[in-house]
Amino acid sequence: MQTKAISSTEAQNNFGRVIDDVTQNNTRYVIKRRTSSQAIIMSLADFENILLNQNEQAKMTTLIRELTPDYSLGETLRLGE
Repeated sequence: MQTKAISSTEAQNNFGRVIDDVTQNNTRYVIKRRTSSQAIIMSLADFENILLNQNEQAKMTTLIRELTPDYSLGETLRLGE
């Protein structure tokens, strides 16, 4: 299983090729907008496999955590300690 990152514009301009790659080669695409991951495109068979397989669920959870941006602004103050 291969996972590729692609910009939203590139995905839009090559949507047919992306769908072919997803369905024929079991490729997953992470769609990025302005360098931030926004969506994942995968085949229905791949999605079904994730739903039925705990190991695959764990892999997907790890992928999502790695791709999710961390928005931590400022510093947490600990008052009264």
